[in-house]
Amino acid sequence: MSTRPASPDSSNSSAAAAAAHAAAHGGSGLGPGFGSLRAAGAAFGPARMGSLRPSRPAQLDPAVADGLAGGMDPQAISEMSHLSAAALLDRVRHSEDPEVVHRVLTLVETVGVDEIAELWSDAEPDSLPGVLWRLYMLRTWMRNNRDSIAQLWRLGEPVATTASAIAGVDQAPAEDDIVRLADSILSGAFVGDFAVALERAAAFTDVVALGLRVEAKRRVQRAMANGGPVAGSMDEQRARSQAAKLMHTGANLMTTARTFEQGAHLWRRGRLE
Repeated sequence: MSTRPASPDSSNSSAAAAAAHAAAHGGSGLGPGFGSLRAAGAAFGPARMGSLRPSRPAQLDPAVADGLAGGMDPQAISEMSHLSAAALLDRVRHSEDPEVVHRVLTLVETVGVDEIAELWSDAEPDSLPGVLWRLYMLRTWMRNNRDSIAQLWRLGEPVATTASAIAGVDQAPAEDDIVRLADSILSGAFVGDFAVALERAAAFTDVVALGLRVEAKRRVQRAMANGGPVAGSMDEQRARSQAAKLMHTGANLMTTARTFEQGAHLWRRGRLE
């Protein structure tokens, strides 16, 4: 994001306070909410196969961004980002209250994704806030696009492989299974083995990325078959354009999967900060 609040008392510090405070006190209702975010994090654009927009990095709505005049010290922002991520993770790991886990799991819904985006979305991918940001956006994306993601999983994993075992998918998932898996991956990062949660996220995104590639190929093949001997028909051109967008989204997902894998590696070495 190119704009920052003018002082620590404005939006970024409210986001930090919300993240650090959420585990102990629940949602504060801060922030404009999910509606003003144009894309749910890198790689997590809309997955509805009838709405083939490529994913983009998370951005605030222009009206929100325009209101954040001035600039905060980038070093202060980075420190706030890392400290809040570590505090949130530590708070949940030292709590036995299931309500605490629920509040942290639903941080996006209660605090507002724009607040979290301001705090964590610019963090380096191989950092704790960067990884947590992607885990939260993965959960939001999965829940909001459960139907098409279930279809993409079945395309990418028609027969169960090790990817299914790692991700924790027992069979071809239905919509409700996608929702449960989304919650399970994120909650596992807080109450289970953090590295395992990241590996589950990586396996899941890899399969969906493969599903997007399969769907892209199928669309072009169908258009070519329907076009008969006329090469380059309008239908074929449209299908190729749609396929390119699907492939773009799939490539972004594969990059995110590698980020999750790298995060797991760093966590096990005690170097994810």
